[in-house]
Order: sequence, then C-alpha cells, then structure tokens
Amino acid sequence: MQAVEPLVDQNSDPAAVPPLAGFTVGITAARRAEELGTMLERRGATVQHGPTLRIVPLADDTELLASTRALVARPPDITVATTGIGFRGWIEAAEGWGMGEDLLAALGSGTLLARGPKARGAIRASGLTDAWSPPSESSAEVLEYLLDAGVEGRRIAVQLHGEPLPDMVEALTLAGAEVVEVPVYRWVPPADLGPMDRLTDTVLAGGIDILAFTSAPAAASLLARAGERGVREELLTALRGPVLALCVGPVTAAPLEAVDVPTVQPQRSRLGAMVRALEAEAPARARRLPVAGHRLELRGHAVLVDGALRTVPPTGMALLRVLARRPGRVVSRAELLGTLPGGGDDEHAVETAVARLRAALGEPKLVQTVVKRGYRLALDPAAGPVPVGGHCVHGGAP
Repeated sequence: MQAVEPLVDQNSDPAAVPPLAGFTVGITAARRAEELGTMLERRGATVQHGPTLRIVPLADDTELLASTRALVARPPDITVATTGIGFRGWIEAAEGWGMGEDLLAALGSGTLLARGPKARGAIRASGLTDAWSPPSESSAEVLEYLLDAGVEGRRIAVQLHGEPLPDMVEALTLAGAEVVEVPVYRWVPPADLGPMDRLTDTVLAGGIDILAFTSAPAAASLLARAGERGVREELLTALRGPVLALCVGPVTAAPLEAVDVPTVQPQRSRLGAMVRALEAEAPARARRLPVAGHRLELRGHAVLVDGALRTVPPTGMALLRVLARRPGRVVSRAELLGTLPGGGDDEHAVETAVARLRAALGEPKLVQTVVKRGYRLALDPAAGPVPVGGHCVHGGAP
C-alpha cells in the first residue's frame, strides 16, 4: 500500500472537512493493514504502509507442532487463550496435521480461560466452554486470577499472541506450575525490507505525522531495523517530538514507552477505538493562528484557512512552519532559503516558493513581504495571545 491522497475538495464546505484531513499516517501493521488504512482514509488521512514484520504460517510452524503434540500426549489442567484469531488458527493447524479432534479433547479435559471476548468466542466456536474471562481483557488480570486460585503442580498451556509473555510464564513457574508455551503465530522481519525502510526515511524527512502500531513486535522490529541502519536515535528523536506514536493498547505501546517514547492509546484495545482516539488527538495538535483577519490552522501537510482545507506542497509547508514559529515577526530570506530542498544561495528561489505558498493558501495577504528584510505571517495584533494546539506538528518550538 503506497501513500494514498484522500479525495478532499480544495474548496469544500468547512463543515465537511474530515477530522484527519491534512495528516499523514504511517501504518506498520502486517495484518489488518488494509482495514486500518481504509478507516483512516475515510476520515481524510493520507496513508503510507510499511509493514515491519510478517507472520509465519501456522501450518509451517514447527514450534507450534511440537507444543501441540506435547499437549495431546499430556493434556493441560488449564489453557489460557489470549486471542481469538490465534486460538482458531491453532485448531485449524491441528486439523491439518490430523490432530484436531485429539487437541480439542485434550483442551476440553481441563479448564479454559479467555483473555477477552474474541478469545471466548473462538473457544465456544470450537465446541468448548470457557470458565472465566477478565472484564479488562488484560493478561495481567488473568495471571492474578490464576495465582489467587493456586497453580502449584498444575500443567498450564498459554497461547501466545505473536510474542513471548515472559512475565506471565515466569510468575506461573515460580508459583509451581508447569507451563507449556503455545506460539500459535510468530512474527519475523518482512521478506522485503524496502517498504519499512521507506517508511522510516519518510518519518525522518518529516513526511509522517502519526505512526500507528497494532502490535508490540511491529514497534520492536521498526526500532531494531533502524538500529541496523544506524538511524535509531534519529527515529527516537522524531517519535519523542513531532511524530505521534499511536498504539492500539498498552501491550503494543510497551516497547516504545520502554525507550521514553510517549504514546496515545484508546481505552479499549480495538482498531476502531484507536482511530477514534486519533480523531480527537490529531486536530488538537495543530497550530492555530489569527492571521490577516483569517483563522489559520497548520496540520501535517495541509492548512485550514477559515475552516476550508488547502493542500500545500511540502516546500510551502516547510516555509510556513518556519514563519509560524515566530508569527508576526520577520524571517529573513537567508533563513527561509535554508529550509528549501537543495539549499543553494539564490534568494530568488525563496520568492518563487513564497508565491506558490500564497497561491496554495488562496489568501495572498497571509504571508506579508517586508521589503529588504524577508517575510512574516501577518499576525492580527488585536487577537490577544496566540492560540495553539497541544503541539505544533513538525513545527518545533512555538
């Protein structure tokens, strides 16, 4: 999935401007990426997809086959199902190996716990019955439940959800349980690293406003690959500053928060809830300025002028961000020249870029020429303190 521009009319009714119009979202997911991208594009976002991992097919996973054989031979006393898709895939893989009925019998002979409603639905769809599920859909609450009930001498199968659960496994083992880890699907680096590298490069170039993560391995893989390329610190700087890290839940956010990257998460770990959280967060991060009798709102790669969306080319946005850092104050041509691609020493290039910026904004008086000095945003002096959003996206210090 390449970057896709949303279909938004330049002169559309302000009330019809989608909440994510003007923002570019990078998607790191391998699974359900198209679904997430569609939800974002419907809300006006531009999307760039760079999967940071891929899933090993269940039927080809020798670790899962070994765990399944072990559990059929010695059924577990307790089975913890953490994801619906993982549990269903496990049963389907066992059926392909000719062990489907034997696995169901083995699991059914003990107690089944479901981490959430999707896992519960998968258990029941297989003809089995779950005994308990936490309201929080949290692995930590499942662990607490097991430890309170006592697990000494019990054989417990823990279905993993794409990554190890070392804290849970260690706690159960220390409490006297025998734990069998069931890797129903495993994440590995993508076969083609190109899209992931291009996504990282776009982040470093300032072309991504929000980076969306739907699994902890996706975040870990992106950071690991950035380390291999020697750009890990630059990527972390971007994620700690202008780029918003959007995560589907606390488990996904953990690898980022461990390296001091702030994240935004929904209350419920669902794709739809994540997108709704972004709808509320992204517009609040925009920079808002009263300029030349108009209301100017700077988003990632577009501007709202009096509520109407104006798409601005990257060079124009770069100039506008520099001007917006010191609204009302003159910025020299030499300083603006340094923001243009390729640099150079021809200040005439600044004049050309400013002319194009004015044309894109549709209101030439927003950017004022100060003869022999440079340019300024024509900030309204009577407007009082300059209102800003929660952050100046890609704008540096206000």
